[in-house]
Amino acid sequence: MTHFVMRAAESHDDAHRYRWKMPETTHDADGVIADLQRPDGPAAGVVVLAHGAGGNRTAVILRAVADELCARGLVVARIDLPYRQRRPKGPPSPSGAAADRDGIRAACAVFRGEANGPLIVGGHSYGGRQASMAVAEDPDLADGLLLTSYPLHPPGKPDRMRTEHLPSITVPTVIVHGSTDPFASPTELTDAAALIGAPVRIVEIEKVGHNLNPEKKPTAALTADAVDEVLLGRVRS
Repeated sequence: MTHFVMRAAESHDDAHRYRWKMPETTHDADGVIADLQRPDGPAAGVVVLAHGAGGNRTAVILRAVADELCARGLVVARIDLPYRQRRPKGPPSPSGAAADRDGIRAACAVFRGEANGPLIVGGHSYGGRQASMAVAEDPDLADGLLLTSYPLHPPGKPDRMRTEHLPSITVPTVIVHGSTDPFASPTELTDAAALIGAPVRIVEIEKVGHNLNPEKKPTAALTADAVDEVLLGRVRS
């Protein structure tokens, strides 16, 4: 399979801010809570994004990426995972991880009909990890996977790799990673991505950590570029 890394620093004109502020509506039904952003005109696909362990659907990184993807013609749903629906603060419990994956599945089912194009699922850190596990468990869940700051191992504990499910992922995958992220070194992430049995693009943002700093780096634009090329098959002009 094709695995390659794109390294980028200040290469876009929006390097110090994300430019889009797309309107949104809130969905709260069927156990799914989400902020939904729709483009003007027909949508090219749907993206469902879940937040990290300490955040919620309003996290800066999710909003930045969602704004950019919506501006490029995608419907984007930023969801609150089930553990966050139950309590406004605090980390997830390992015992609730399966329920969080069920929440991701429910959101995919709710929003898949928003467009005729592909459905992409993913998220930041913990949310992305649970999305990747859901895709590994159910290959028909989504057509592509988008992971920002995948938490490959706890900081300082490279002996505790979270890679067991990666060989079961069979959909094209984009991974956006900060070069100084303590949850994975660039080399560790590249080695882990090679386990995925589908095309993978790693987008490495230089001199940033786990939060990917989208207000000062071109994180959102570079993420959307990779989504366009790898997950949607759109050629950039």
